[in-house]
Amino acid sequence: MTGSLSVGELSRRYGAGTARPEKVVEEIYERIEARGEDNVWITLRPREEVLAEAAALPDGPLYGIPYAVKDNIDVAGLPTTAGCPEFAYVPERSAPLVERLRAAGALLVGKTNLDQFATGLSGTRSPYGACESPLVPGLISGGSSSGSAVAVAAGLVSFAIGTDTAGSGRVPAALTGTVGLKPSRGLVSTLGMVPACASLDCASVFAGSVGDAWTVLSAIAGPVPEDPWSRDLPVPPPESTGPLRIGVPRRLEFFGDAAAAVAFQGVLARLEELGHTLVRIDFEPFLQAGRLLYGGAWLAERLTAIGGFLERHPEALHPVTGRVLRQGASLTAADAFADQHRLQELRSRTKESWRLMDALAVPTVPTTFTVKEMAEDPIGRNRTLGHYTTFANLLDLAAVAVPAGTTAIGRPHGLTLLAPAGRDSFLASAASAFLTPHEPLPPPSDGAVLAVVGAHRAGQPLHGRLRALGARPLGTAVTSPCYRLYALPGGRTPRPGLVRVPEGGVEVEVELYRLDTAGLGELLTETAPPLGLGTVELSGGRTVHGFLCEAHAVRHAPDISGHRSWPAYLEEAHAQN
Repeated sequence: MTGSLSVGELSRRYGAGTARPEKVVEEIYERIEARGEDNVWITLRPREEVLAEAAALPDGPLYGIPYAVKDNIDVAGLPTTAGCPEFAYVPERSAPLVERLRAAGALLVGKTNLDQFATGLSGTRSPYGACESPLVPGLISGGSSSGSAVAVAAGLVSFAIGTDTAGSGRVPAALTGTVGLKPSRGLVSTLGMVPACASLDCASVFAGSVGDAWTVLSAIAGPVPEDPWSRDLPVPPPESTGPLRIGVPRRLEFFGDAAAAVAFQGVLARLEELGHTLVRIDFEPFLQAGRLLYGGAWLAERLTAIGGFLERHPEALHPVTGRVLRQGASLTAADAFADQHRLQELRSRTKESWRLMDALAVPTVPTTFTVKEMAEDPIGRNRTLGHYTTFANLLDLAAVAVPAGTTAIGRPHGLTLLAPAGRDSFLASAASAFLTPHEPLPPPSDGAVLAVVGAHRAGQPLHGRLRALGARPLGTAVTSPCYRLYALPGGRTPRPGLVRVPEGGVEVEVELYRLDTAGLGELLTETAPPLGLGTVELSGGRTVHGFLCEAHAVRHAPDISGHRSWPAYLEEAHAQN
């Protein structure tokens, strides 16, 4: 079965008779064993038990599709810990969403790690250990749905269920390079879920594509009569959206991460290439609403679910979780009403922006942190991670987080699209259209892959020529650390020179495009020395075609390698002028 675990691909192979659920289960457990102690699982079902279930699955839209579920969601017969061993209990009934997945033919592999009591966005607040992103050694996975996101990103399951109150279904998606679908509140029942903030909680879906996530959402969505938070909202199939008015904050904050700032400018350029109109909006009401989640009365709501347990077992809490939750004990009923009134005012102010835009686009996270960096300032850096996420549920918004390549320093970068509740299908369509260019690099028979360094990049003077040749964007990447970047002197169009060096090289950000052979040949004939087309080595060893510069031409040119990308250099040069 070796290959993709995507929902679409597995369903196709099951239908064609070229794969069987039992064989898929065997390979999944081999992959899990090969990863070793990665802190993804709190409860991994025995292989024999899953194999027996695989042999007798009901037919349905998710037949034989392996998945994982966050360990604050009930599965009958398996312990629910919410990331706290002393809190554990074994439910007799599964959460309705788990029952619906079983009825759709999905195959549960196990329950995943999380920031304790779903309080945190880092994936490091768990007595079961911190999860790391599979993309960068030592990088946090994001949380609180840490294990769920990593299980998908590492190819251990086809999809995973998480939760999202402050961003727990979106932050891990950005840091692991997966899709994170946060539905409208109440679209998926939260019955059988240990509450974080019951009035705000959502189940979320992690998958490798928007299409896969939507297939899962379609199976679990719908009202549950006994769930007081459940809502009857539409789940129509996603359709093409056409050009949209995309709102973007007038002031974007990246907390000093220049590489992330440059990467998001590339995201905005791609949105414009798709035909959307960018509309700058006042983002302050959204931010002020978000600050209420951990700075207002909703901290007290977090205590309503576990307050008694906290009093009886204060030593059981992770130190950082305890610091956060205990702040809620000092809040009064008057505080609660004052904050609810304040939120209502902010909701009213955001309506002005929604009259101007169809969807809101923000970076999923403004910057990234390592596990070590999170330990140095766990609360402050958690607040930074939630800068673009904490307002969503307070303002009753749906959201989809999708990967958007990497920054010039090799960190994952993501885009989140948001819209008012009930517009989940619309958001899925828009997010899927954005994500399509980020398909994996094609084999050579599907055309050439071209690495673009400077003037042909999106938003640069020669980009129109590249598009005229039929180039299709594939996202951003970084080279192997064996290149230097220079600002070439002279010429009407400012251009960089990328030179391969035997030592002292750095990783340089490039944009990747698919171009047919004829287009590549035409580009070659019109590229003037000292630039030319050659072989560029990407991080990880993959080679593609790309623009390179003759070494003699950079002897007196400024070395701008420290910027790691041409747009970052131009941005600083513009600021200095």
